[in-house]
Amino acid sequence: MAKESIKLVANNKQARHNYFLEKDYEAGISLHGTEVKSLRMGKCSIKEAYIKIEQGEVVLYGMHISPYEKGNIFNKDPLRPKKLLMHKNEIRGLKQKIAEKGYTLVPVQVYFKGSLVKVQISLAKGKKLYDKREDIAKKDQRRESERNFKVRNLY
Repeated sequence: MAKESIKLVANNKQARHNYFLEKDYEAGISLHGTEVKSLRMGKCSIKEAYIKIEQGEVVLYGMHISPYEKGNIFNKDPLRPKKLLMHKNEIRGLKQKIAEKGYTLVPVQVYFKGSLVKVQISLAKGKKLYDKREDIAKKDQRRESERNFKVRNLY
């Protein structure tokens, strides 16, 4: 079997900043034709997107797919809720985890795997303000040490 190509469409950088991402899941997504064409052109945003489990189905809200220019009457609402395709066992397990305090589902990436559109979602726990400050301090420290290392190696 040949290795399938993965083409990234949208990335949610805020998810890593605001949450501790614990476990990743890959889900298919139910879309219409013009939405897929728009995704192929890279017109998608998941910055304000969130996921809910309703009646045994995983639904993605707030994902913005810009209308396809040549789609005219076939274009759908850019912010319509989109159903994610997952196995029932996975959904059941996620529902139990979300019932625990502090857990939520966060969309992390939207990408093409071969010709299929996939969404990477993560089981996440919210960060407190001091956790975010700690991460920023670590990042600054690492950046400073890399800068010092670079300066030393120039001479």
